[in-house]
Parts: sequence; C-alpha cells; structure tokens
Amino acid sequence: SRAGGHAGVATNQSGLGRGLFDMAALNAMHVKMNKQLAHLGGRIDAVFFCPHAPADGCDCRKPAPGLIDLIGERYGVHLENVPVVGDSLRDLQAGQAAGCPLHLVRTGKSESMDALQIAQMREFVPDMEVHADLAAFAEALVRGERLQHGANDQNDTLYGQTQYGRQP
Repeated sequence: SRAGGHAGVATNQSGLGRGLFDMAALNAMHVKMNKQLAHLGGRIDAVFFCPHAPADGCDCRKPAPGLIDLIGERYGVHLENVPVVGDSLRDLQAGQAAGCPLHLVRTGKSESMDALQIAQMREFVPDMEVHADLAAFAEALVRGERLQHGANDQNDTLYGQTQYGRQP
C-alpha cells in the first residue's frame, strides 16, 4: 500500500448463502481486517465476495474466475499484470483462469503443506511463485517493480519510496 499499490480481496463466503451469518457479521469481519492492516500500514481497497453455496454453480465462486474478473473490470486493468496471491489451490486456479500471475503464500491453509504437497500443487498451477507470507510477497513485488524501473545496488531510482521512507 505504501509503495502505491492497490489491493482487492476475492473471497468465497458461502456462510451468507447458507444462513450461517448475515451481512452485518461479514461487514464486521472486514472492518476488523482493515483495522489490523491499517496498524501495519496496509489497506484493502475493495472486497469482492461470493455469497453462494458450492452447489449453486455460480461463476463467482473460486476456483471460477468471476470475482477476479470483477476486480479487473472495476479497476480497468488487464489481468495478465495483476498478481493473485492466495493460500489455496482454489485461489490460484481462479487467478490462473483469469490469466493472472500466481503467488502462493505459506500461511493459512497452506502453512502446513510439505514439499511434496507444494510439488503436487505445481502440477495444477506450474507457474506459481511461493512466498513465506504476505509480507514476503509484497517485498518481492516491490523489489521487482524497482528493478523494472532501473534500480540496482549502485543506482537506486527511489521507486516504491513514500513519505514513510524506504519500502522493502
């Protein structure tokens, strides 16, 4: 966020469709998430959610690409340049179907995966990059952007710096 990027969340929330919680509860979850991110200097620009149960057969429930397509439409961006970061095969398959670069973070659902399980996941999404966590992904993304804009160890273009100082 501090380097000028935007973040959107695409999330399956079948609990809505199944009556396990209501919109007020979902909104409260999003408020809590945003408060925790703000404490770290981050923000979520928009949350896109699928309220349908798995049996509904919608096109917005991941692994379908509908939510990611909506993000691309909302922001007017070509998805081949929009990284999808997730902790599950379903997340990455949605990004793959939308034509996005794929990044697995080893937290949440993937935290306990071993090397064999990661290799098996690569059979379905061979082009994914793997990161220890969301911070490691963000660092790699900003570093890549800095290099694209001409930064190196001897020549720093200051890309990705803000009033808060140097970003990873």
